[in-house]
Amino acid sequence: MDLHEYLRERPPDFADTEALGRGLREMVEAGLDQLPLPGSGHTLERFQRLAEVGGHDLGLCKLYEGHTDALAIIQQLGGSPTPGSTWGMWAAEPPQARVKVSPSGHMVRLNGRKAWCSGAAVLSHALLTAWDEEGRQQLVAVALDQPGVRITDQGWQAVGMVATGSVEVLFDGAEGQAIGNPGDYLLRPGFWQGAIGIAACWYGAAQQIAERLRRHGGQREEPHALAHLGAVDSALQAAAAVLRFSALHIDTHPEADAELLARRARAVVEYSAEQVMHHVGRALGAGPFCQDRHFARLSADLPVFLRQSHAERDLAVLGQLIAGQPGETWTL
Repeated sequence: MDLHEYLRERPPDFADTEALGRGLREMVEAGLDQLPLPGSGHTLERFQRLAEVGGHDLGLCKLYEGHTDALAIIQQLGGSPTPGSTWGMWAAEPPQARVKVSPSGHMVRLNGRKAWCSGAAVLSHALLTAWDEEGRQQLVAVALDQPGVRITDQGWQAVGMVATGSVEVLFDGAEGQAIGNPGDYLLRPGFWQGAIGIAACWYGAAQQIAERLRRHGGQREEPHALAHLGAVDSALQAAAAVLRFSALHIDTHPEADAELLARRARAVVEYSAEQVMHHVGRALGAGPFCQDRHFARLSADLPVFLRQSHAERDLAVLGQLIAGQPGETWTL
């Protein structure tokens, strides 16, 4: 069974975190989590699969993207995940929720609170950022079915993306395995390459929201709706072009610093997704929000998922990077 067939056979209506967990486990058991690694020569295929899951269900996509990202990171840093395991990639670092790590023989011990742990209640393992005694960031792989791990019901009151169960997790002497060396998570080329994968998820959801307007435009000629459809098409074409170029650039320069590439791609796709939501809503009115469950779920989930971008803060960093570029930065 390929990914397209799997998604076609399963309605995009995962009622809760347990349902998402079952969906992810089914995908793992079917081998649908084995995506090409970034920079492998097939990065566009990776982005396409993430987009396809995003267009089906963003809650499932959130867990699927985190799982496949964790698998890629572990492989890039020389590790090997347990067969059949399901992974979260938890790297949020709010100041009030940081995990400390200390050596314990061949393993490490984790203590502290981790925030926004998507799928925590239904995953078998997590790859998370923690801080060692010298103040360095260290990636740690940890099995979640041990006494030192407590999954709370705190920290997640969202309506959009509600099923992801992105709660806080408490670690009290939990055992884990250090993956790579301190600082490797941010220093490896795959960090920024993976950041573009998030934009592919956004794109997939925006594409499906836009599809509702495209079908509407094919059924009746309404000048205003068609104008909105034209605006949606131009936004999606720009986003798709940037994602294709990014995939090609990553495959051509797999070891290059991809920060500028990723920040540009995320900015373009975020803006395009926002334009799609704006124009589709104005063109179609309340109908699909109230009567089309798939459309309504995507429309509620996408604004929350988009906030993995830090909006103007990210744009300011992009502007700073551009200000340091040579004058021919935008030459065609």
